[in-house]
Amino acid sequence: MSTGIIIRRVRAEEWQSLRDLRLEALQDPVAAVAFLETYELAVTKPDEFWQDRVTRAATSPDVAQLVAQTQDGRLLGSMTGVVERSGGEGALGGDVIEVDQVHVVGVYVRPEARGTGLALDLIRAVQDWAWALTEPRIERVRLFVHEHNPRAEAMYRKAGFEHSGVALPVPGGGAGREIELAVLRS
Repeated sequence: MSTGIIIRRVRAEEWQSLRDLRLEALQDPVAAVAFLETYELAVTKPDEFWQDRVTRAATSPDVAQLVAQTQDGRLLGSMTGVVERSGGEGALGGDVIEVDQVHVVGVYVRPEARGTGLALDLIRAVQDWAWALTEPRIERVRLFVHEHNPRAEAMYRKAGFEHSGVALPVPGGGAGREIELAVLRS
């Protein structure tokens, strides 16, 4: 990890900073392919939406949003893990969950921190959170990457994720396919 960078779980009271980071991510032309939400939709959401979202990510046993922060408090990136229980429907709506797992979503690293290893540090932190859960005991961590996002795919593969063989259409009729990558509990 880079010197002076702290990776930690979000705190409910920083909802405004996290809202701003999300809106920035949705406007980033490089990162935008990774999100199913648009800036135009997200910017219209009321403060209560953002407060609830961040509070849940800070306190829920089934969701954890982690951020990378400089010592002076600047957020450089964020990643969220969401527990998906066996028998439920997957987040993209095209699959049924076979084992208790964590789905990684909302991945964003600011341009100035890309290529520094920060994304790897964040994904490892989300994995550590997932493996530490006891109820449910997580057997797998997965994520989806757009087929036209080779840079993100390369980073996830470097972190140990492998193609699962699952490919789903982009929800909402978007162009292309979402490719599942996963890592199993060792």
